Amino acid sequence: MQIYTPVHTPDWVKHAVFYQIFPDRFAKGQLQSPYRLAAQPLEAWEAPPTLQGYKGGNLWGVIDRLGYLQDLGITAIYFTPIFQSASNHRYHTNDYYQIDPLLGGNEAFFHLLHAAHSRGMRVVLDGVFNHVGRGFFFFNDIVENGPHSPWLDWFKIEGWPIAPYDGDRPPNYGCWFGNRALPELNHANPAVREYLMQIAEYWIRCGIDGWRLDVPFCVEEPGFWEEFRDRVKAINPEAYIVGEVWTNTRPWLNGTRFDGVLNYIFAGATIAFTGGDRVDPQQVGDRDYEPTPSIDALTYAEKIQLLLHAHPWEIQLSQLNVLASHDTARLLGLTHGDVETVKLATLLLLTFPGAPSIYYGDEVGLPGGLDPDARRGFPAESEWNLEILRCHKQLIGLRHARMSLRIGEYRFLGEDCKTYVFARIFEGDVLIIAVNAGDTYGKIDLEAVGTRLGAQPGYILFSTQEPVPEVSETPEVEVLVAESAPESAPESLRANPLESEPIATEPIATEPAQSTQPDPIEVIWTADNLFLALPPRTGIVLG
Repeated sequence: MQIYTPVHTPDWVKHAVFYQIFPDRFAKGQLQSPYRLAAQPLEAWEAPPTLQGYKGGNLWGVIDRLGYLQDLGITAIYFTPIFQSASNHRYHTNDYYQIDPLLGGNEAFFHLLHAAHSRGMRVVLDGVFNHVGRGFFFFNDIVENGPHSPWLDWFKIEGWPIAPYDGDRPPNYGCWFGNRALPELNHANPAVREYLMQIAEYWIRCGIDGWRLDVPFCVEEPGFWEEFRDRVKAINPEAYIVGEVWTNTRPWLNGTRFDGVLNYIFAGATIAFTGGDRVDPQQVGDRDYEPTPSIDALTYAEKIQLLLHAHPWEIQLSQLNVLASHDTARLLGLTHGDVETVKLATLLLLTFPGAPSIYYGDEVGLPGGLDPDARRGFPAESEWNLEILRCHKQLIGLRHARMSLRIGEYRFLGEDCKTYVFARIFEGDVLIIAVNAGDTYGKIDLEAVGTRLGAQPGYILFSTQEPVPEVSETPEVEVLVAESAPESAPESLRANPLESEPIATEPIATEPAQSTQPDPIEVIWTADNLFLALPPRTGIVLG
């Protein structure tokens, strides 16, 4: 039996919308002296990314884009590593106390931290505490001095001579998955352990709002992550601790280690359902999150129910829910540019319990396959997909506006083939979310759902159909309501109480942006039952 320690997770995370930034690729700002004095032969921003090339994005550029992020509805930023490193992704840490000079150094970071906090945005940093880069001072001393170095016990030296650069010889030291560029730290050494704890404490005291922890499952020293949590939370009980754990998440979320994990289990199931056979297995590669094969609504429901019951509700509300990251292909890349998959998956992301995280550029339709292609430069505004951007902005706005979408109960209502329906409920605020991921009309009867919900939501707050309406509007929809329609429903949606049969109201329509009208959506309440008919590849939110 799994035993959970009573746990408190940060309240702000439950209401947050995260934005993941890969700093070298998001925005270029003007570097300050002395960094701007150095020549910088950079890879062209628009060119396909390479494994080793730098494009020159920096933290000053992020500061310049904070207004854009705030307008999008972002309330928290997660940065992939920003510490001094000899790699564009900066997972090869050379100095944990210095921000990389190409990003603007410590000065740029503290300006960014202040600017973000002044806008009510939180900042979470990426902690890479399993391994370091070859330029890390303590390891570099071993490279220079061999067995005479005083830092031998900081690493897992296996023999002499070590070979950090000679690929024809074994490295002779423990390194992450055999990559000699990433020597692993010896966490059994108390000095190493204390050093890493002090790094975590230092940046929390500097004002960061949490840590995203890279490959924590590789740190096998007993008690390490428990101590990490205790020491971080002692400084700031509301600091967010989230781990990169793709599978078998229960041991990490029992109340003694992390507040949440990157929810790749949700991502895989959601992509397999919404993308179906459009998902290219070659773009999945060896990533262990199962976005293939295609699944129907019943299988999706089973996966989601297992996920929701895997952890206490307090933990579920602080999961970091994703659809893509720097470690996966982007959704457009996975599906060869299928916009409808992006919109349907984004609808499920923004209506799921836990904190949604948007990978930079996904909101404007930035494509990309597996690494390094998923790390392209943020596109010019002329290249933005406005349909995808409107979808994100409206769903983020709806999430901020409705408490039920953030902390409300998640209740599965029904499924049929590729149509999936659920509700989010909080203190009388009842929303129904329905998604038809199939290529034909999805029709479903939900019996006695009005009684089960204590409400009859019948007004479309959001639809993935184009033209995308404002949150207060609704696309063409035929609605039939019974006399038990809620008082909160618009007057045009209420039944005539003098009639014994339900009355069809006039269709509610918004002016189309294009001449082609979308296929009609049917929402029909008869007595206590709800009938839905959704056009192919359509999702809606009813309120």
